[in-house]
Amino acid sequence: MARRAFASSADLDDKPQTLEVLGDGVYALTAEGDPNVGAVEGEDFLVCFEAMATPVAARGWLDRLREHTGKPVRFLVLSHYHAVRVLGASAFGAEVIVAHDNTRALIAERGRQDWESEYARMPRLFKEPVSIPGLTWPTLTFSDRLAIHLGGDRGELVLRYCGRGHTEGDIVAWLPRQKVLFAGDLVETRAALYTGDAFHREWAAGTLDRVAAFGAETLVGGRGAVARGPDAVAAAIGQTRHFLRVLLREVGAVHERGGTRREAFRAAHAALAGRYGGWPIFEHCLPFDVARLWDELSGVERPAVWTADRDRAVWDELQE
Repeated sequence: MARRAFASSADLDDKPQTLEVLGDGVYALTAEGDPNVGAVEGEDFLVCFEAMATPVAARGWLDRLREHTGKPVRFLVLSHYHAVRVLGASAFGAEVIVAHDNTRALIAERGRQDWESEYARMPRLFKEPVSIPGLTWPTLTFSDRLAIHLGGDRGELVLRYCGRGHTEGDIVAWLPRQKVLFAGDLVETRAALYTGDAFHREWAAGTLDRVAAFGAETLVGGRGAVARGPDAVAAAIGQTRHFLRVLLREVGAVHERGGTRREAFRAAHAALAGRYGGWPIFEHCLPFDVARLWDELSGVERPAVWTADRDRAVWDELQE
């Protein structure tokens, strides 16, 4: 296996962005495998979902959104704590920044290290990093369910915690009337999974079952195209579950027979590359995915903190 450039450090070309109108006042911005973002109009305000990696990057999204609505951002919803999702928050001028209780705790515990880690892994996403004022702190958190009433006859946007998955604090945003689900990185659509902070077995089973139970007819995953129609939604959830199950099977088999982490990486790569190898960030993610799952199978309950130094050490070990 040829040695590869570290993570996404060699991915320096901007990806074309597409703003899609998913319904009356419901928007998503996708970018060929870069992190997706979204927005929902209330009667006289906006709810934005995800914040991008820097305020400069976020302002580019907001400029696109302002072609459709001039309403102020009242709520900014963060699906989880990863830097590329949260550090652009200051651009939104939101009255309220919402996240799960666990996400706030994770920012306190490892937010600074995650910032340094992700900046080294994905430098292109950090447009003008000097514009980041500091860590993003939620101003409102919840444990299970939070409803945002949109006003008028627009119904409500329901934020739900479906269980541990991509991280231990992932939330989704559900529009019951339109049957649109913003799933964050709990579901990817034709994009590889990052599981370096994951709880693989819970994610592949109960958490994805709860995501599927919404019965969404449109799903915006963390990366990749918008899934439109029940069949496409089921396929996106199914591919996410399949990736996790293959990873569990291959890494688990090597772990059980007393093999090495490098052997586990090679087995997982061989099993997954045929279907997922050409998808965005597959090569970037897999070493970190295997490292976390190996720890999990070894009894490490919570993910170890990723630092820039640990990232390089894992990459070098598994890519040799």
